[in-house]
Amino acid sequence: MRVVRARAGALLAAVALAATACGGGSAGQAGVVSASWGDPQNPLEPANTNEVQGGKVLEMLFRGLKRYNPTTGAAENVLAERIETADSQNFTVTLKPGWTFSNGEKVTAKSFVDAWNYGAFIGNRQKNAPFFQYIDGFDRVHPENGKPTARTLSGLVVKDDKTFTVRLNQKFSSWPDTLGYSAFMPLPRAFFSDHDGWLQKPVGNGPYLVDSYEKGSVLRMRKWQKYPGSDPARNGGIDLRVYTDNNTAYTDLQAGNLDLVDDVPAAQLRHVKSDLGGRYINQPAGIIQTLTFPMYRKEWSRPGSDKVRRGLSMAIDRKQITKEIFENTRTPATDWTSPVLGADGGYRAGLCGAACEFDPVKARQLIKEGGGLPGGRMTLAYNADTGSHKDWIDAICNSINRSLGNDRACVGDPVGTFADFRNKISAQAMNGPFRAGWQMDYPLIQNFLQPLYYTNGSANDGKFSDKRFDKLVNEANAATDRAKAVATFQDAEKILAQQMPAIPLWYQNGSGGYSERISHVSLNPFSVPVYNAITVN
Repeated sequence: MRVVRARAGALLAAVALAATACGGGSAGQAGVVSASWGDPQNPLEPANTNEVQGGKVLEMLFRGLKRYNPTTGAAENVLAERIETADSQNFTVTLKPGWTFSNGEKVTAKSFVDAWNYGAFIGNRQKNAPFFQYIDGFDRVHPENGKPTARTLSGLVVKDDKTFTVRLNQKFSSWPDTLGYSAFMPLPRAFFSDHDGWLQKPVGNGPYLVDSYEKGSVLRMRKWQKYPGSDPARNGGIDLRVYTDNNTAYTDLQAGNLDLVDDVPAAQLRHVKSDLGGRYINQPAGIIQTLTFPMYRKEWSRPGSDKVRRGLSMAIDRKQITKEIFENTRTPATDWTSPVLGADGGYRAGLCGAACEFDPVKARQLIKEGGGLPGGRMTLAYNADTGSHKDWIDAICNSINRSLGNDRACVGDPVGTFADFRNKISAQAMNGPFRAGWQMDYPLIQNFLQPLYYTNGSANDGKFSDKRFDKLVNEANAATDRAKAVATFQDAEKILAQQMPAIPLWYQNGSGGYSERISHVSLNPFSVPVYNAITVN
């Protein structure tokens, strides 16, 4: 989904939560599940949420044309009765009847078209606007330079309440499979007529409602009793409690003050099985952890700097770190995707080649040939509030320092909260490499490459740009043969191995733990809890 990735005024100015949640008391009220949560970056607009914590809420609050199966990850129809095309460029979308928003308004074709037009228009400054770039007219509503010449996408046409058509600006055979992503969710009229009010209390069409919030503490989601879908909430609601330290969340879980954590801290991995037994979850997930370079800074994009970046990658002992820090709940990465995709979906082990192998001698040679570290040393930035990041950042710096024979070459650079960290990234204020985990939005190789490395991609935080890479991505998207498309995407990955705009570190398992109070707990392939399936004992 997202960057394992706030603007004032809106629900998330109200739930841009920075304080550590308080322990004490029972885990939750009858029928309600209490779960740990992080600090989202932006308001809960579907087209403006591209990080994990906000995405967890949208998964409960909305349902779209498709949804990714919580077990297999396959894109399955939800509101879409059918999506038809004869040429992989012109699509007709027909909706199922009977769907409404929780305020009683019917979900119609216009609900989707209006939402997509809003998301695409440059004046609305939506983070996920690039997800609409393949719809005809995107260049006019979201130009690279100058002012927009249109407010709506010419490729979207409402035919009637149940039908709309989509014309893409090129063939994109896998486009329907992207439509389970949150950017493509429908929006009610209230979103447009009372935007500020909607942001204070979002209205969706999913199995949960936003009930209330307490700034810096908790966002309360409650079951929507009239939800028309086939996957209703099996509990009374979810209390998402904000923690700025996941060790505190784990302690609260053990003490009976919390029902669910979905990120077991690295410091607890050695004994989590004895602590929780069968209530510990550890499974593969579509997540990769990387270090991204700020290519917008001259010192990291100067001629020869590609050798420095590859050398740094080769200075990192991934096997040792994943074993000692993560108890083998991570797997050293050898490409920029995830094994969850499988060979047919685009994963190819070893595609990074020697650049992802630990070789201190070669690392020193490449860094010297590339002109050395900018200023003789570098920092690795990370958010200090979640994810046990300090432990592994320090381990990476130690590995680099040993490899280079310089104990001052690398040092960690902590940023207090996830929101502050993301805001610095968005402002292009990073001086050196920074933590950049990625959780897939949908199970396609395209999603691991285009948003992160395509010129001006929605999550291209390092601002990498390569015309050859862009050309190959365009060709892959246009291919109607799946095998050919995958092979072309893999050719684009080879350019990443040459340029190393981001260092692949490891593939991440989803991990979690839960109390004896709840049952039927699982993580989907994106490592997000399947909240609606949880039952309270």
